[in-house]
Amino acid sequence: MILRDCGQEAEVKLLLERGAWPEAASAELRAHAAGCQSCSDLILLTDKFRAARTASVIAAPRISPGVLWWRAQLRRRNAAVEKIAKPILGAQIFALAITVLLVLGFAISQARSGWQWLAELPQARAFHLETLLPAVAADGKMNSSLMYLLPGLGMILLLGGVVVYLASEKQ
Repeated sequence: MILRDCGQEAEVKLLLERGAWPEAASAELRAHAAGCQSCSDLILLTDKFRAARTASVIAAPRISPGVLWWRAQLRRRNAAVEKIAKPILGAQIFALAITVLLVLGFAISQARSGWQWLAELPQARAFHLETLLPAVAADGKMNSSLMYLLPGLGMILLLGGVVVYLASEKQ
């Protein structure tokens, strides 16, 4: 392929862009385009690209404007949900980390005290609600009982699970 500049190629290109080729071209310019390789290639490629564009426009499915608007709204809404989901994921990870730290703290505190509450479980023959209430010492002060810790920890775990579930629920 030899690249040559043609002096009349700009004029042929202008007529092709306007869609006025060959009607508005002079007889001299048409004769030149028939003999010039560069101008004839330009005309051939332009005609082929126009034909391909016309065929693709005809083959394109006709979609109603309502469907296009609905799809655009759906994309916009999904983008907003993705933007909001990132901080929610951070909050979920934070809640999980707090829960794990509480469980570890409970396990460490019980390991230091010797897991005394495990020894009392086999002795209990029936479960009574009043066993959850702390015993009052003789001097009138409350004992630091495990019975405060277990329901409180259970409530924190339950509420943490509910919060994580509600936060991750799909809209």
